[in-house]
Amino acid sequence: MYAIGVMPMPAGFRYREVFLKGKPRHDRFDSFRIRHPEMDHGKRAKLFAPFDALRGFDFAIMCKNELYVDKTVLCQEDEEELSRRLAILHNLTYNSRMARANRVQVTVTYFETCSDENHEAYGLQGQYKSITGICWKVDTEENRTILIDTMTISLDNVLRIEGPEELFQRDRMVWEEA
Repeated sequence: MYAIGVMPMPAGFRYREVFLKGKPRHDRFDSFRIRHPEMDHGKRAKLFAPFDALRGFDFAIMCKNELYVDKTVLCQEDEEELSRRLAILHNLTYNSRMARANRVQVTVTYFETCSDENHEAYGLQGQYKSITGICWKVDTEENRTILIDTMTISLDNVLRIEGPEELFQRDRMVWEEA
């Protein structure tokens, strides 16, 4: 008795003769084989590669592999240095006209909490990210934010501000003299 896969072939199977013939075989220089050469297995696999049965599953798996860390608490010395740099930037971007005139480019390293609700670090841990751009506004009193290009960052999450050292060194001498 013949079988199709793992089940036995039914008695009245319509394609019994075709099944019993087996896979067609062509000679090496057969006209069909010349017009339709055998496809490489790698190329054949690429035909089915774009198919994604579970849309978004790969992204979800990739998000699980991201590493999250606890937020770093600044020591007193680093906190004073950060406050000094924020004060300098605040003076240079006091209003929009001064911000446009000075166009101070800085790199801000900030803490961003995990926003993936399905991750165990959600709301507890996060990642440190950096953004480089022009500082347009520093609000140290009301909202406690800094505006870099179009991104608003809370000052509570800022770890470090780097920029033109001559700007921060020059003002450091003025602060130390005062």
